[in-house]
Amino acid sequence: MNPAAGRYAAWQGCLRRALATFALTLSPLLAQAQAQIQITPLPEQKHAAVTQIGANELSASDLQPWLDAQMNDVMRQGAVTGAVAVVVKDGEIVLSRGYGYADAGAKKPVDPETSMFRVGSISKLFTWTAVMQLVEKHKLDLDADINLYLDFPIPPRDGKPITLRDLMTHTAGFEDALKDRYATSPATLLPFDTWLKRWVPTRIHPSGDVPAYSTYGAALAGYIVQRVSGQPFDDYIERHILEPLEMKHSSFRQPLPDALQADVMPAYGQPDAPPRPFDLRTAVPAGALSASGDDMARFMIAHLQYGRSGNAQLLEQATVRQMQDNQRAAIPGLPGMALGFLRMDRNGQVILGHGGEVGGFHSLLMLFPEHHTGIFIATDGGHAAPLLRPLMERFADRHFPPLPQLRQPTLATDKVHGAQLAGRYLPSVISQDNLLALPDALGQLSIGMAADGTLQAPMFGPAHWREVQPYVWVDDATGRRLGVVMHDGKPVMLSIDTQSPVRVYLPATGWTPTQIALSALVPIVLFIALVLSWPVEALLRRRPQKALPDEDVRWYRLSRLTAVLYLLFAIGWRLMLFRLILPGLDLRLRLLQLVGVLAVFGSVAVAIETWRAWRSKGGWWRRISDVLLLLACLGAIAFIVRWRLLALNINY
Repeated sequence: MNPAAGRYAAWQGCLRRALATFALTLSPLLAQAQAQIQITPLPEQKHAAVTQIGANELSASDLQPWLDAQMNDVMRQGAVTGAVAVVVKDGEIVLSRGYGYADAGAKKPVDPETSMFRVGSISKLFTWTAVMQLVEKHKLDLDADINLYLDFPIPPRDGKPITLRDLMTHTAGFEDALKDRYATSPATLLPFDTWLKRWVPTRIHPSGDVPAYSTYGAALAGYIVQRVSGQPFDDYIERHILEPLEMKHSSFRQPLPDALQADVMPAYGQPDAPPRPFDLRTAVPAGALSASGDDMARFMIAHLQYGRSGNAQLLEQATVRQMQDNQRAAIPGLPGMALGFLRMDRNGQVILGHGGEVGGFHSLLMLFPEHHTGIFIATDGGHAAPLLRPLMERFADRHFPPLPQLRQPTLATDKVHGAQLAGRYLPSVISQDNLLALPDALGQLSIGMAADGTLQAPMFGPAHWREVQPYVWVDDATGRRLGVVMHDGKPVMLSIDTQSPVRVYLPATGWTPTQIALSALVPIVLFIALVLSWPVEALLRRRPQKALPDEDVRWYRLSRLTAVLYLLFAIGWRLMLFRLILPGLDLRLRLLQLVGVLAVFGSVAVAIETWRAWRSKGGWWRRISDVLLLLACLGAIAFIVRWRLLALNINY
């Protein structure tokens, strides 16, 4: 054999043995890889249950005794007739409890599944959900001018239009609108689109900048849903939200459908008072919902489980995240608005929520998205409103407690910065261009410094405010925070964390409430004095030498009658300002304005009488009293013009 051929054969043999060894080594790896490729995916698991240190277990057995005790305290302190409390977690109802009576007269207990509470402004969450459903379908754009979707114009302010994002974050800038928001009977209930079109409130704040809670803005969004969907608002909500979620004991309709009449709870007011009629709200998308506790649980679950509740996919997961993750905050260090939800953060936890009040009903909803947990409480009768949020916060502290924290020290700038805040403020939710401007201006609030140099803000209740961050104060007793936006060393707006998403306070300019009151009181006192002096003067003039010339008698009497008219006008407005919340006041307002018009025209008679008094040989009292009366008339006219008391437009 050729040596070369032998070496080649030997080399081939070694190569075959090496390949065989490599194949034996590789075959288990190939089999393993093949097995990995064929692995069947595991089923989707529930959210991991993470229990914080010091937290109580969120289970029915642990929660029920505590919640029962808390609700019994609310029932007792708030003189509540009936209540419901529902807690959900990980897509299931953990606890659903009724308290007291759904009908006190019939001794009918509250049933969480069927007893229907009026939830007031929590209705807005359903409207915002409907908006986002249409955003998903590309029928609405959150950042487009809403005039694209309307059949009546909303004027721009400073060249900036309103967007749906502005409406959903209550930053559209509308002044408050109160007229005809309520009705006394179905026959007098205006369709909400008619109410919207009748008068567009003035925009007093730049859009996107100032949180100012707006019922009109929420109703406007509901009208956009109605127009774009091509369905009446009530029908849309039923078909696309209530029916998919199987909310069988919920409705926006007023009055309720016959099938639900037996389940709606009477509206109880003060203890031992008879129930009131079913409350009728004109701004339907903003506050007309009636719902049971268990139905509200299904709605909470949908927003906590990325849009899904049971077999219904209410919203896409990305849409739910968009609603929850958005935050438009006007004041650094304080919570703002998510898309439709108020941020109620506590203990470092993101909390989304909304409250509602209508008639004798009070309610509050809170979602803890990071823990897939929600709680809803509603009461009927009494005055439980200030008790609900502290209860919810105790729930948060019990189940999602904060990590141990050191007490923040007071900054050295505490007193200097506090002194910069001293002054008068007006809330952002206010009227400036209608009949409510006067009572709102009289409601100015003050911030000052205590004797020890600490900040005093009575409008936020009793609190001891310490500055712990630049222009952020805290009250150690409640944990509340107060924040300020400053510009050139002056406050631009301020608020506290429980109000900052929807209401801030702006520095007040112009006259103080005392000056406003005096500007009205001085003419009124003069009118009263001159009217009372009229019979005295008449008695003195019975002597022939004191009698007025015949040609002056008419002007003298007209001038004194004018004083009477001004007094009647003042008394009428004093009574009317407390009744503007009532519907159907147009005729009474016009009659009152007629008295005012006659008084203003009567001022001409006062001027003529004053001129004649100084030309005649009459006594000094007539001349002085006429001058005082003329000055009182001029002051009254200035007041009337400034506060629009004779405006042709009586919307407010």
